[in-house]
Amino acid sequence: MAKDGPNWDGLLKWSLSHADGTQPTRQLSEEDRKWFMEAMQSQTVDVVKRMKEITLVLQTPEHVLVDHGVTPQDIEDLLDELQEHVESIDMANDLHSIGGLIPLLGFLKNSHANIRAKAADVVRTIVQNNPRSQELVMEANGLESLLSNFTSDADVHVQTQALGAISSLIRHNKAGVTAFKLDNGYAGLRDALASDSVRFQRKALNFLQYLLQEDVSDRSVAAGLGFARVLIHLASSDDAETREAALGVLLELAREKNDGRGCSSVELRQLLEERIEGISSMSHEDLETVKEERQLVDALWSVCYNEPSSLGEKGLLVLPGEDALPPDVASKLLEPLLRASAANGSATEKKEEPVKLL
Repeated sequence: MAKDGPNWDGLLKWSLSHADGTQPTRQLSEEDRKWFMEAMQSQTVDVVKRMKEITLVLQTPEHVLVDHGVTPQDIEDLLDELQEHVESIDMANDLHSIGGLIPLLGFLKNSHANIRAKAADVVRTIVQNNPRSQELVMEANGLESLLSNFTSDADVHVQTQALGAISSLIRHNKAGVTAFKLDNGYAGLRDALASDSVRFQRKALNFLQYLLQEDVSDRSVAAGLGFARVLIHLASSDDAETREAALGVLLELAREKNDGRGCSSVELRQLLEERIEGISSMSHEDLETVKEERQLVDALWSVCYNEPSSLGEKGLLVLPGEDALPPDVASKLLEPLLRASAANGSATEKKEEPVKLL
C-alpha cells in the first residue's frame, strides 16, 4: 500500500534549525546533506515501480488473493491509487507496456460490483483525451467489456461508470464510434434513458447529444428508434439538469425534418406549452436558475413552428440584467472537438463518410 505522507514536521524543524533568518546561509555539511537526501528519497514514490507492484496484484488470480487475505476493499483501494497515477498521460500510456492494462480490463468482469465500477472509472481516466490509450484499449477489446457492463449489468452504478468510460473512449475516436454504433449502442442509450437513475439518465443524455452533433445523419436513426417519446417524458422531469439535457437532444432531433417526425407530434407541442406555462409561473429567482432551459424551449418552438415562443413577448427569454444575446451554446458544445482537432493537427482534415446505422 502507499506510504504515509511526507514528514513535513521533521523537515520544517530541520530547516528552521539551519536557517532561522538571523544567520547567513552556510554550506551544508556532508552529513547534513546525506541526511536530507535520505529523508527526501524515503518519501518519494517511484510511480512506475509502484504501478508494476499494483500490476502484479491485478495479475494474480482472485482465489489466490482471497487465500492471502486480500479483500475486495483492498482491490478498490489499489484501483484508487492506480487511478491517481494514470491521471498523467505518460503514466496512462506506460500502463500497457508494464503489463497492467489487460488485467485492469479483466476486472471489468469481477464478481464484485464496486470493483467492476471502479475498474471502468480507471479506464475512463486512462483514455480521456488520450488517443494512444484509446487505441490500446480498443485493441484489447475493452470496448466490448464496457458495452456489456453498460447494457447488461444488474447494478446501475456499474452501468453508469461503464457509460462514462465508453464516452471517454470513443470521443474523437472514429473507430470507437463505429464499433459503438455497430454493437447497437444507440439501443443501449435508449434503455438508459428509461432508467430510474437520474445520474445514469444525465450521462446518457449528454452522450447522446454529443453523438448526434458529431454525425447529423444519426438524427433520423435516433428518431426511428423511438427516442423522441422518452425524451419528451424526461423534458418534464422534476430535475432541472435532466430537463435541460433532454430539451437539448430534442432540439437536435427537431432539426431533422426529412422524416416529418422531428416536430410533428402532439406530445412535443404539449410539452413545450407546459414548459412555457411552468416557466411563466416561476419567481424571478427561479427564472435565473433556468436560463438555458428558457432558451432551449424558445429555440425548439422556433425550429418546429417557424415563429418565436411567447417567452419573448412575456419578457422571460432575456431577463433584466442578463445579456441581450443568449450564450453561444454551439461554441460551448463544439469547444472540446475544436481543442482535440487542434491538438491532433487535423482541423483541416477531410471528414470521412459517416457510418450508417441502418
